[in-house]
Amino acid sequence: MSLQSDTIAAISTPPGPGAIGILRLSGADAVSIAEKCFKPLGDSGLRRHAPRELVYGDLLDSGGQAIDQVLCTYSLGPHSYTGEDTAELQCHGSPMVLALGLEALFAAGARQAGAGEFTRRAFLNGRLDLAQAEAVGDLLEAQSREGARHAAGQLAGALSRRIGAVYSALVVVLAHFHAVLDYPDEDIDPFRLEQLDEALSGQEGELSALLATCGRGTLLRNGVPCAIVGRPNAGKSSLLNAMLGWERAIVTDIPGTTRDTVEERCELGGVPLRLVDTAGLRDTEDPVEKLGVERSRRAMEEAGLILVLIDASRPAGDEDLALLREAVKLAPTILVWTKGDLPAAPCPVKGYEEIGCPAVTVSARTGDLDELCSEISSAFPQDLWGGYGEILTNARQEEAARRAREAVRRAREALGAGVTPDALLTDVEEALSALGELTGQSVREDVTDRIFSKFCVGK
Repeated sequence: MSLQSDTIAAISTPPGPGAIGILRLSGADAVSIAEKCFKPLGDSGLRRHAPRELVYGDLLDSGGQAIDQVLCTYSLGPHSYTGEDTAELQCHGSPMVLALGLEALFAAGARQAGAGEFTRRAFLNGRLDLAQAEAVGDLLEAQSREGARHAAGQLAGALSRRIGAVYSALVVVLAHFHAVLDYPDEDIDPFRLEQLDEALSGQEGELSALLATCGRGTLLRNGVPCAIVGRPNAGKSSLLNAMLGWERAIVTDIPGTTRDTVEERCELGGVPLRLVDTAGLRDTEDPVEKLGVERSRRAMEEAGLILVLIDASRPAGDEDLALLREAVKLAPTILVWTKGDLPAAPCPVKGYEEIGCPAVTVSARTGDLDELCSEISSAFPQDLWGGYGEILTNARQEEAARRAREAVRRAREALGAGVTPDALLTDVEEALSALGELTGQSVREDVTDRIFSKFCVGK
């Protein structure tokens, strides 16, 4: 693929006022354009300073007037993020200053960067592979510590190294097949056939293990879907607000206040959660509330974790026990006794202990969620996520890894059936091509367009 030779510029910090605002440039003329819009204090020009040195001076608008006192730095390709010459202006975070500064950069010869264009150039120039580039997007969107750690690990090359090990092993197999084709008069030693089968079997196993991480990657990106269920006034909305740390849901003493599911994300016990506050589960003739109850049951069916709430200050009933039994059949479940700050009521219904799910007591009013955090952490321990950055996190990666495994599996079957080496060669080459799509060695341009279009401008 040929890289555009023009120089791009963008605001690389979020919109709105802030302490710092950053203008970024990349391209052959990045440093020259920065020099036209930045005047260092003193007589020396920007290039008189060393690359990566922060230089203090004035940011100039398109008319040459100073609009801010800023820090500027530049890097020379290929030793930069994009692999090209780059420059960065660190301004005060005024939207007007940034807008005027960007206008000056355009007037000096830069053009507006597209979404993800800086990272795309880093990929095209070999500074990042495609798995690492996707990790940049995951890192920007991370909503939990675990998600951020995994994205950082993937950006550092953890997934790429795991894929690379499989790729290298298959290249060795491919080299052997080529040797057989180049020397057709030589017989394949039976021991060598066994070694080839072991090699293919080992890589099929590695790919299967990699594919097994897809579900965990989805949970890291999107959060574990956690349904908060219970009878009306069990404290569901209060618990949601306490878990989030802010008043997201309306809380009243009137049963049936929550008519629809309310979704928010948070992290509890080190686990990323996608909380779903549901309507109280009860028989009702109210058509609107009935729709809410139906959605509550769907949320339970789609959940990866269910919190069954029972008001500990009131006597529990048969409906609570029936709901708990239903929940444990659908997903990992925690029984949550709510309103732990109030005097506890007797529990005349027997059978809670026999169900076998963990039980905790919480108080949304006092914020006492320690027991709940501990149980959630136990349900999703850290080793469940695997090594940081070594898991597949999106459907594109999963599909490519699955095609690679199927090609390796076909090669093994062909080897066992005594198929000629050239047929085996086709399957192994197909597996290598699919693995190349994971890291970008053989990816189509329309796929890269789709990936980078999801990025924000300036990254």
